[in-house]
Amino acid sequence: MAVVTSCFRCATAAALALQHHQPAFLAVRLRLPRHRIPTKRTMSSSAAAALASPHQAGAWYVVPDLSLRDHRFAVPLDHSSAGSPSITVFAREVVAAGKEEAALPYLMYLQGGPGFESPRPMEASGWVKKACEEYRVVLLDQRGTGLSTPLTTSSLSQITSAAEQVDYLKHFRADNIVKDAEFIRLHLVPDAKPWTILGQSYGGFCAVTYLSFAPEGLKSVLLTGGLPPLGKPCTADTVYRSCFKQVQLQNGKYYKRYPQDIQVIHEVVRYLSESEGGGVHLPSGGRLTPKMLQCLGLSGLGSGGGFERLHYLLERVWDPILVPGAKKNISYYFLKEFEMWLGFDQNPLYALLHESIYCEGASSNWSADKISSEFGSLFDPVKATEEGRPVYLTGEMVFPCFFEEIHALRPLKEAAHLLAEKEDWPPLYDISALNNNKVPVAAAVYYEDMYVNFNIAKETASQIAGIRLWVTNEYMHSGLRDSGSHVFEHLMGLLKGKKPLF
Repeated sequence: MAVVTSCFRCATAAALALQHHQPAFLAVRLRLPRHRIPTKRTMSSSAAAALASPHQAGAWYVVPDLSLRDHRFAVPLDHSSAGSPSITVFAREVVAAGKEEAALPYLMYLQGGPGFESPRPMEASGWVKKACEEYRVVLLDQRGTGLSTPLTTSSLSQITSAAEQVDYLKHFRADNIVKDAEFIRLHLVPDAKPWTILGQSYGGFCAVTYLSFAPEGLKSVLLTGGLPPLGKPCTADTVYRSCFKQVQLQNGKYYKRYPQDIQVIHEVVRYLSESEGGGVHLPSGGRLTPKMLQCLGLSGLGSGGGFERLHYLLERVWDPILVPGAKKNISYYFLKEFEMWLGFDQNPLYALLHESIYCEGASSNWSADKISSEFGSLFDPVKATEEGRPVYLTGEMVFPCFFEEIHALRPLKEAAHLLAEKEDWPPLYDISALNNNKVPVAAAVYYEDMYVNFNIAKETASQIAGIRLWVTNEYMHSGLRDSGSHVFEHLMGLLKGKKPLF
């Protein structure tokens, strides 16, 4: 099946819409009534105009051994509301060089996060190279990220009230990401055939939402470190209780490998706690405090090569003394690197929506901060330093202090608190649908995953009919990044029966 042109694809989508007397997206048949897209008869003229030409495709261009093409889709901000304003969702089509017109099945990639865009291919490498051997890969920038109407601290400043910001942000979770994906499939894939999806981490959470509400759009599903918790109105407390325990183990491993860093971090904590205001200014205008220092564990403790990168960063924490008697200072290098490690200033959706990804009809109420108190002073950096204990770094947790100490997040502080209190989150999963799943699913579950707890992932897998699991401690959560070709090939082997049941 040759690749159709943009014009023909739009004509095909229009024909589908005419056939069903409604926008093509209605073919999704999502099971939740609130997810229904209104008919054109009830749409405003502006919304109807946006959907009249919802897809723009660019020309092919190249990077080494790959051909790429950009696609932009006009989708409703609120798929359930007649007259909803539209936003742009961007996706990049990728094929092996020379296969632009080849008849290839489609594979959509769902990035981890929330709040991060898809990778930007520089060359044919990793899982993308492997996938392009047999697929036409679609790299989706999930709504609010990358080129998909990106929500940044500057763009969100256009919405001047915190309540209105929350009313806007509530549309940027997995339920709407799935609706966007189905919209894209119906406009991009010839004959709107089902496609395969690959979900990494939070992208896997989105894939399970997809399985719950639009399985007819799926040919098969690959998950890497991405099985979400199920079964409660808000699972955040369960998640963080488990994650704090795994973070303890990762800290122990780190300090066993680099025992000298116990003293280094003690010195930094003392310096920060004794500084005016309990911290020092960061280059962007935020503050580095003992509690913020602990956030280095987010990237340093749970991914491949993280221990090494963290250790080498701590080697550069102090300025050299060039003049005898000069005051000891934390280096600009370290302060700048610290900000780059976190990345919240460029991707605020991660901090704003992180706890909400666990909510269905209940609030998170700053779950990570609340659960940390259950561990007493174990994660208190100042007390640990005073008592001579290793300072435990934290993991994938968002705390209220982020919206005080990170300069770019300060204008979003009120919205963050409102999001933490919000209760009326719509459903993200349908356990009954998952119990009766017919779509082939293969999942990599990492035994020592610091971000997606192994036991929680295993429990969720028991609810998805027909899933094939690959449990391994060969990789951390970043297995797809660290050894993408092998991970992708192994999961495809499970789907194709090359890895027999035993």
